[in-house]
Amino acid sequence: MSASLAVLPRKVHAGYALGSLATGAFGTVPGLLLLPYLTDTLGVAAGVAALLVLLPKAWDVLVNPVAGRISDRTRSRWGARRPYLLIGGLALALLFGSIFAAPFGAGPAAGTYVAVAFLATATAFAFFQVPYVAMPAELTSDYAERTRMMTWRIAVLALAILVSGAVAPLVRDAAGGGVPGHRWMGLFVAALIALGAVGAFLGTRSAPQGTVGASEPSLRAQLAVAGRNRPFRVLLLCFVVQSAGVATILAGVQYFADQILRDPATGPTVLFVCFVGPALVVMPLWSRVGARLGKLAGLVAASLILAAGGLALVAAPVLPAAVIYLLVALIGVGYAGQQVFALAMLPDCIAYDTARTGRRQAGVFTGLWTAGETFGLALGPGLYGLVLALTGYVSSSTGTAAP
Repeated sequence: MSASLAVLPRKVHAGYALGSLATGAFGTVPGLLLLPYLTDTLGVAAGVAALLVLLPKAWDVLVNPVAGRISDRTRSRWGARRPYLLIGGLALALLFGSIFAAPFGAGPAAGTYVAVAFLATATAFAFFQVPYVAMPAELTSDYAERTRMMTWRIAVLALAILVSGAVAPLVRDAAGGGVPGHRWMGLFVAALIALGAVGAFLGTRSAPQGTVGASEPSLRAQLAVAGRNRPFRVLLLCFVVQSAGVATILAGVQYFADQILRDPATGPTVLFVCFVGPALVVMPLWSRVGARLGKLAGLVAASLILAAGGLALVAAPVLPAAVIYLLVALIGVGYAGQQVFALAMLPDCIAYDTARTGRRQAGVFTGLWTAGETFGLALGPGLYGLVLALTGYVSSSTGTAAP
């Protein structure tokens, strides 16, 4: 079926957006809790922990384009993309829970287990996310409709970040912290991922699946096609840098709450509420900015706002907590705009390439896109862990930070 409907029903918007429960949870919780889990619960040295959170996600840089190519070539009664929403999503949920199972207790064996489990989970995520991100370019051919779809998606994404990022630490602490607390937290997030995957699969069952055109004969040829698409290259570079910045913020939340706010119990949750709450409120405003000024101008404005808020946090050690929370809210406003406009411009880049070459290869572009995003999300915690190692951070196996 071709994507002949310019305007999609709201139930399709909502159904598709539910997939962001899965992407938001996986994009948030490992970046937020995995590094502190390794250093402060499993007793893994900060430098080693940095590698353990970086390398499995860096693996996705290789896997994502392959997942895109496979989904481009898939033919089923559910379409090319939807089977992966269900199968990849449920695999992602199951494997995520295994990351925090801690069957080997603390120490080097525990760190190795986490790395292997995280690698398997990252692979499952690639086979969910790449087809998921490819779908908008095939669901509708309308430029403005893609922005509306992304507004729905980012609203759910912000909600997923709020629920997973703010509630996951509470679940961990309510279950007693340490290894038992992390096990229950892993199960909670796994359930959230499964809900998003099944919801997206069922919610898009009545949507036009679009036509997935023939791919280039080899992955190398596909990468060459994407490389010749200058708008895509520029947008991808911006998004990778932004993803690395946001991931660095996420990786530092627990440490920031412990060392700067001196509030390890409620600090992470309050920080997340301040980050995501404004993002939910301003989402419709960013959509209006895009309609009036254009997506590119909106992306630049959002990036400047996020950068300004992040730069101001350099003074956090001498600022009152209320001011810190306001700056985090400012960062959330910028983050919301960045996500809306970057993700709305991606289908436009794909459509541009289709018009230029006559071939629709959404899976290739979204494979590279998610590979870049994954690399940025992995780079943030890796850099943060490296800074901890260079500054002499002391790891702990007690479930709390060492004095």
